[in-house]
Amino acid sequence: MTETNTLQKVKSVSKQSTSNEVSKVMVTAFSISAGLIGIWAVACMVAGVVNSGGPISLVSSLFKAILG
Repeated sequence: MTETNTLQKVKSVSKQSTSNEVSKVMVTAFSISAGLIGIWAVACMVAGVVNSGGPISLVSSLFKAILG
């Protein structure tokens, strides 16, 4: 029996695009900003309900402010 040894070379090149990485960072930043704005909006609505005396009073105050 003849035994042969073979050597295989595999060359792997990985290219990462900077624009792809920048896009990921921007999507993350916009998502965090949207989340913070949403939390702020909920906090404002809760404060409005508490200060007006309840949700029904808040809605009636809103209509009074709009209609005059």
